[in-house]
Amino acid sequence: MLENNTCFTNQIPRRIPRNYSSQAYVALLNGDVKDLLPQLPSESVDLIVSSPPYNIGKAYESRTTTEQYLIFHGAVIKDLFRVLSKRGSICWQVGNRYDNKELMPLDYLFYPLFKGAGFHLRNRVIWHYEHGLHATRKFSGRYETLLWFTKSDTYTFNLDSVRVPAKYPGKRHYKGPKKGKPSGNPLGKNPSDVWSVVVQDWETGLWNIPNVKAHHPEKTIQPCQFPVELAERCVLAFTNPGDLVFDPFAGVGSAMIAAAMWGRRSIGAEKEDSYYSIILERLKKLKAGNLTLRKLGKPIYVPPKNLKVARPPEEWLRNNG
Repeated sequence: MLENNTCFTNQIPRRIPRNYSSQAYVALLNGDVKDLLPQLPSESVDLIVSSPPYNIGKAYESRTTTEQYLIFHGAVIKDLFRVLSKRGSICWQVGNRYDNKELMPLDYLFYPLFKGAGFHLRNRVIWHYEHGLHATRKFSGRYETLLWFTKSDTYTFNLDSVRVPAKYPGKRHYKGPKKGKPSGNPLGKNPSDVWSVVVQDWETGLWNIPNVKAHHPEKTIQPCQFPVELAERCVLAFTNPGDLVFDPFAGVGSAMIAAAMWGRRSIGAEKEDSYYSIILERLKKLKAGNLTLRKLGKPIYVPPKNLKVARPPEEWLRNNG
C-alpha cells in the first residue's frame, strides 16, 4: 500500500518541488518527460517501464515525420541510460504504426536507438492478445512487443518471482546420475518470451494478459492503455522491494500502480492534464484499497458451453457454406 510520504507534484514551472525526497513512495510530474529527466540524478532508477506514443495521431500526440519522431525519442533514450542504475533494466512496450499504408514495426525502429545509447537487449517479448481492431485488407493485428534491455551485463533478474507451473510437474530424469529425481525446477518453469492471452497461463506456462478494452476492469479514457498486470511481471522480475520504478510516459499510471502494489517506489511524468488527474485518482483508490484491477494470473473468461449465440442470417449461411 502507499505510505504517508506519497509526493504528488504539479508545480509551475514544471520542476520537482523542494520538498521532494528520493525516498518518496510516489512522485508524479504533470509535465513533459524532457522537463523531468534533467532533474533525476544519474544511476538513480532501477527499472524503467513505459509505452511511448506511437506517432499515429492520437489525441495526446501531434503526429510528426518518422525522422522527427526518432530524433525526439533518441534524445530521451540517451538520458534514460544516464538515470538507470548499473543493475537496472528498461521495458519498452510498443506496437506497430502505418506510414503511407505500409506497416512499420516500432520495435524495429527503436532497437538502433537503444543499442546506440549503450543498452543490451535481453529479450524481445511477444505479448499476444485475442481482441483488437479487425482488418479487412490484411491479417488482424494481435500482438505487441516488449523490448527488455539492461544497462550492463550484471542486472537484477528474479526469475523465481515470475515462474509458471510446469506442464509436467512430476517428470523425472530417466537415466544418468539424477535418474529418478525431478527433472524440473520445483518452483515452476521459465515463462518464455511469448506472453499469450489465448489460453489459461497457469495450465500452459504462457503469460495470460488481456489487453485493456471496453469491458476490462481497468479501462479508463486512455485509448492505448496497457494493463497493470503487464507492468507487474516486469516489476517482479527486474526489481527488488524498495527499488525505484520510472515511467517517462505515465499515461494513466499502470506502471506506477504495479510498483506501489509490490513495495517499490515510483516516479512518472504525464503531460496530459486529464490523464494526470486519472493517475492521482487511481493511486488514491489503490491507497484506500478499492482500485479495481485484474488479478495477476487470472484466467481469461471462457463462455459456458450452453451459452446461446445468435444464429447468422440464412442468406449469410447460404453464401458462406
